[in-house]
Amino acid sequence: MPVFKYRGKNKVGNIIEGERSGHNSNEIITALEKEQIQVLSIERKKLKLNIPFIGGKKSVSLRTLAVFNRQLSVMFNAGLPITQAIGILGTQQKDKFFKDVLLEVRKDVEAGSNLSNAMKKHPKVFNDLYTSMIQAGEASGNLDTILLRLSQYVESITKLVGKVKSALTYPIAVIVIALVLTGVLLWKVVPVFQDMFSQMGAELPMLTQLVVDASAFFSSNIIWIILFIIGLVFLFRWYYGTFKGRRVIDNIKLKIWVFGELLTKVAVARVTRTLATLLTSGVEIIESMTITAKTSGNAIIEDAVLKSRALVQEGKPLWESWEETKRFPYMVTQMVAVGEQTGSLSTMLGKVADFYDEEVDQAVSAIVSLMEPLMIVVLGGIVGTVVVAMYLPLFDIIGKVG
Repeated sequence: MPVFKYRGKNKVGNIIEGERSGHNSNEIITALEKEQIQVLSIERKKLKLNIPFIGGKKSVSLRTLAVFNRQLSVMFNAGLPITQAIGILGTQQKDKFFKDVLLEVRKDVEAGSNLSNAMKKHPKVFNDLYTSMIQAGEASGNLDTILLRLSQYVESITKLVGKVKSALTYPIAVIVIALVLTGVLLWKVVPVFQDMFSQMGAELPMLTQLVVDASAFFSSNIIWIILFIIGLVFLFRWYYGTFKGRRVIDNIKLKIWVFGELLTKVAVARVTRTLATLLTSGVEIIESMTITAKTSGNAIIEDAVLKSRALVQEGKPLWESWEETKRFPYMVTQMVAVGEQTGSLSTMLGKVADFYDEEVDQAVSAIVSLMEPLMIVVLGGIVGTVVVAMYLPLFDIIGKVG
């Protein structure tokens, strides 16, 4: 989604500047006008080249944000003015980028801006969900409660992301080790055996010849192979950054054997947890669904939430709009229906999120148990094939000598 830079005047006449993400400039202007900000100028932010593994865009980890939220909530409840609390936490930050952001937020609040608008100037740190909840807390006078909910929400999402990473780390690590080990064997070990076979005049079996040919190709084209891999990474990142590319890849993710089911459960957990947190904090449902879509973590689920938002705007109940998208499990839509009928939608969404958190736990355990023997077989098979291929000619030579 594109990012727009804006300059405007708030209700007390102060000039404010910031960045917002949205589909177009009209959407941003409408949102700002609802916040009583008169837009003076707005322009789309130019895209910057983001080289993988070199620099990259600055951001703050969920874990750092979770700790900040918890500390801010405690300090605010203890009676410290919000500017003083943010100033103390900003000064203590080890992350220089986050430190600069917090000190700038404090400066803006001291200059007369409210906290939510000050945070909206830093969308890379405080997303729409975060600032909308802060804004709701300021409007209702329950900022201390909102800060606590925010800290609980971020901690829940942090745990959820951690579970997914733990499921993916093992197979990725094994695959990387297998590729590196195979490359070393083809580059350094196989040529030694090849020289030895050439000197002995041995006739190479088909498997050995294939490995020797692969080694020769790898050794003579190693620079091109490395450049090709780097090019693929760049191409993937570029394609995933496009509207169509993100949807194609995210759709494939949801269909991958074993992992697709896990990612679906993670997306459902995030959507229900986010929507429950926003509704409980007093954010109206249409705005809550817009924000929830952006934080779903998957373009296919994001589109489903936005489609259901349009249906809710037409007057349909949430459970029916979710059912029509065919992206939410039957159990989820039925629990949401019960929540709407009993007037406890946010509570029911929270229970659904808790249930899917447990489902993710079980899915991660199952995947790790399944992947361990599978990865060992893959790694052993690759290395074993190379080793057997190198020893086959020796067996023939020994047989002839005998």
